[in-house]
Amino acid sequence: MMMKRMGAWMLLALLTLVGEWHGRCYGCLKEERIGLLEIQSLIDPNHRSLGDWVDNNSNCCKWDGIECDNTTRRVIQLSLREARDFSLGNWVLNASLFLPFKELQSLDLESNGLVGCMENEGLEVLSSKLRELDLWNNRFNNDKSILSCFNGNLSTLKSLDLSFNELTAGSGFKVLSSRLKKLENLHLSGNQCNDSIFPSVTGFSSLKSLDLSNNQLTGSASIISFQLQPMRLGKLENLELRGNRLNNNILSILSGLSTLKSLDLSFNELTAGLGGFKDLSSRLKKLENLDMGWNQCNDSILSHLRGFSSLKSLGLLHNQLTGSASIISWCELKNLKQLDLSRNNFGGSLPDCLGNLSSLQLLDVSENQFTGNIASGPLTNLISLKFLSLSNNLFQVSTSMKPFMNHSSLKFFSSENNRLVTELATFDNLIPKFQLVFFSLSKTSEALNVEIPNFLYYQYGLRVLYLSHNNITGMFPSWLLKNNTRLEQLYLSQNSFVGDLQLQDHPYPNMIELDISNNNMNEEVIKFTTKNMYYGYKGKVLSYMLGIDLSNNNFVGAIPPEFGNLSEILSLNLSHNNLTGSIPATFSNLKQIESLDLSYNNLNGGIPPKLIEITTLEVFSVAHNNLSGNPFLCGPPLRNNCSEEAVLSQPMPDDEQGDDGFIDMEFFYISFGVCYTVVVMTIAAVLYINSYWRRRWLYFIEDCIDTCYYFAVASFRKFSNFRR
Repeated sequence: MMMKRMGAWMLLALLTLVGEWHGRCYGCLKEERIGLLEIQSLIDPNHRSLGDWVDNNSNCCKWDGIECDNTTRRVIQLSLREARDFSLGNWVLNASLFLPFKELQSLDLESNGLVGCMENEGLEVLSSKLRELDLWNNRFNNDKSILSCFNGNLSTLKSLDLSFNELTAGSGFKVLSSRLKKLENLHLSGNQCNDSIFPSVTGFSSLKSLDLSNNQLTGSASIISFQLQPMRLGKLENLELRGNRLNNNILSILSGLSTLKSLDLSFNELTAGLGGFKDLSSRLKKLENLDMGWNQCNDSILSHLRGFSSLKSLGLLHNQLTGSASIISWCELKNLKQLDLSRNNFGGSLPDCLGNLSSLQLLDVSENQFTGNIASGPLTNLISLKFLSLSNNLFQVSTSMKPFMNHSSLKFFSSENNRLVTELATFDNLIPKFQLVFFSLSKTSEALNVEIPNFLYYQYGLRVLYLSHNNITGMFPSWLLKNNTRLEQLYLSQNSFVGDLQLQDHPYPNMIELDISNNNMNEEVIKFTTKNMYYGYKGKVLSYMLGIDLSNNNFVGAIPPEFGNLSEILSLNLSHNNLTGSIPATFSNLKQIESLDLSYNNLNGGIPPKLIEITTLEVFSVAHNNLSGNPFLCGPPLRNNCSEEAVLSQPMPDDEQGDDGFIDMEFFYISFGVCYTVVVMTIAAVLYINSYWRRRWLYFIEDCIDTCYYFAVASFRKFSNFRR
């Protein structure tokens, strides 16, 4: 009886499933698919961004920006990021467009020119399951514009991103906080918020993360009213205040946020004096991540570090720290995993007690004045390190990497602009426990005529390798390419390698840059392996490379015509060699090349007329060769027509024609200077007259500097496994 009931239920479930799928188009609900096409017709009528949204009964769950639930097949995530055609002007949103999506949990409307919502058609009509709403980089500019989209409650919303709009965060945010009772993450970076935002955000009682970076906060005395209110942000764990003009007044407010785990105060005007900072360290007992980089802190901050006993990440880069007896405060932060002290004025040796930080995985002390041999310092004890940057100091660094042989987790090692020291030969064959991804040991202060470090024989996962400007001697290390097939960047220039240049036959699909210029490699026999002969690289090896620099060597013989197979290359430099023969006609196949330098060789013959087919070429140099006069040269500044018939028949121009076809450079310089001055003065006048645009310009410059810095830092650390 039980089995019959189970069978009946299974049959009923199957029939229900069939009925549920009736009317769907290959796993996509018909009404939702129609709704998506309606959105497309409104915001992207020319299919510029939503080109794969096609009305051909295709499965809309597979369209760009769409994610469906695996069971119900309803749309749960909808991304319209940068989807709207900006030629349509500002967008006043009619949120009823999203009514068909009953289970929508995440909606991304980033960068679409939104200025507000239609009356009575605000975002409250969205799915009752909505959790995330992204309105980043739109044009909301005041209380009215943002509140028009939040007329009612969005009781389920937990994350709201309003970054990079034009909000001033006035009283409207108090109203907004009453309608978003469960909001946990609020992002307001890149707006025009001033100190009045502090009392306005206290109504978001469920907030766990608040981002106010890159605004107009000063931390002035006017925020004392905020201190007098009962603290209502009792769940706040993450607070980002980067890129404002905050001074020490902010510290007394922050000390009341006892639940904070992460605090970013970088790029402000803090001095971290003895007052507020001491109180801050004694109250934020749960703080795990603190970034005070790019401020004006001096050594007085160091004595208070011990108060942050729970810290796992500490950033003090680019301050005014010099180091003193209080430097031992580092050693009491036993939970530290990341420590950034770069770009300060520390001197002397690293303190021995630094070796007690057994959990440390990232250490950056670059761009200071630290001294001492790292082989006898505390770094040998930090076997948990994954990222270590010692660049631009006065360290003595061993070429053998002997002090780090037991650092099995080490992935990133940078030690540019230090002093190389050699180890005894008995250490040369030690096999390291680490496998590096990034290794830089370039631009050493003394030329020691050292050989390439032997430990590199045992490295198989390198992506980036810098060994340039070291005067390293010995045979060219072709084995580096053989052992590390995932190499992306290899820099071996300004050394003293000798012998044959040999590259492997198999391709290197990840290789972006290869620089072996300014070495002493001879060419009695240079093995450029190709399909049929020795000359030049095998085509597949270099077909993925963007630029090749083989200048300043002693290469002889003809230029291999196989170089013409590098159809995607952007730059080729063969200058300052002893190459002979003619310029290969196959160079006309380099359809993407922008720079071709063949100067300072012994090339003869004429310039191939087919080179006129290269339309991307901007830099072309064949100076200091033995090339003969070429009647096939054509195009500006010459008077010769570049048609095929004209190229074959055009006689050499007479000397009597002089320079008539060339630009009058004196006139060009004068006109350029006048135009440049007029443009600069016009911009200056506009910025002087219009205070709004002046502020926006300054914020734009500040944001560019901020963005460039963090992009550089992120690129510098991309091979470490730690991100904030």
